[in-house]
Amino acid sequence: MSSEAIHIQELPETGISGLYEVMLGTADAAYAKRYFSEFGFHEVAQGSFTADEAKKLYGVDSALRTYRLQNGAIDSHGLLRILEWDKPLGDGVGYAPVETIGSRIAVMRTHDIFRLQDIFQSARDLGKEQWFITEPIADDLYGLDTGAKDFFNRPILVRENAVYGAFFNHIFFQRYGYVIPGYGTVAEETPLKTSEFTHHDFIIDAEDMAQMSYLSTALGLKAEDPPALDGDWLKGPRRVFQMEPGFSHWYQGFVSPNNICGKMKFFIPNGVRTNRSDKQRIVEKGITLHSFYTPKLEMVHELVTAHGFAPTQILNNELNEPSFVFTDTAGVSWQIIGRTAPTNNTSITELVFEKTPG
Repeated sequence: MSSEAIHIQELPETGISGLYEVMLGTADAAYAKRYFSEFGFHEVAQGSFTADEAKKLYGVDSALRTYRLQNGAIDSHGLLRILEWDKPLGDGVGYAPVETIGSRIAVMRTHDIFRLQDIFQSARDLGKEQWFITEPIADDLYGLDTGAKDFFNRPILVRENAVYGAFFNHIFFQRYGYVIPGYGTVAEETPLKTSEFTHHDFIIDAEDMAQMSYLSTALGLKAEDPPALDGDWLKGPRRVFQMEPGFSHWYQGFVSPNNICGKMKFFIPNGVRTNRSDKQRIVEKGITLHSFYTPKLEMVHELVTAHGFAPTQILNNELNEPSFVFTDTAGVSWQIIGRTAPTNNTSITELVFEKTPG
């Protein structure tokens, strides 16, 4: 089935969540926990695997210590799981040119995007940390910025920038003049005034978006629209993805029908880009896995198997949750967890725009 048709297809009722966790491989969990605490993440669970146990679920003979972190009270989506491998396979995609194939990017809302830009720029200027920072760019993504502008009819827009690093890739956004309740919740006590991860970008090794159609037919995720061509003629993508003249990429977004938070965006560069997808192995450092949860784990396992992806058996993960792992043909790896919705469920199923003063 073509990817153009997926967005109007009846989906299997898998009960799938919005994207639950970014899973970050590292050999230094203490640093990772300290780093993400500045963004408001705190530990809510931990566990471990022997090398033999990790071999069965993750396919690599390496002991593992895990820490699950959430931002503020948000526990339904946008969490982080730190995977501290005893024997990581390598440094992962690492510091790389923008839109390197194999890169993964996590997106957060912030109350002060320029403060974040200053912080990362200062770290880069010291010459000790590998960060590439794009200048924030403003755009009207939802057609809210109507009418002639003056002091009283102020712009309604979102401003975003990217911070690409050897350790992690971020995109930050700040809203002006409106909020979307439940989508990017910033706790005021957060040092850097940032939210949970709201959505996630994948630069994939694929011929076309048809390779991602299983997200709908096997996992039950909804394609927002048919694949679209974005390029240097659009000021947001041009700045955030550092597109040179004449460059473009194919884009398609997927969301859970049960929670539009935890959205996924997939990109296929339409031209020559560095390809490090071979560094996307699960036990590499960096973002190499993402997770969903579902109350219908066996059903999803059967659907994934029927699509030919050879998932692992259903086994308890290092947090003692029934789960399985598989990798698709575009180099994207998933862990599917069997569970019901968390106790503090903040799922939303439609965007509601509320204008704000200021």
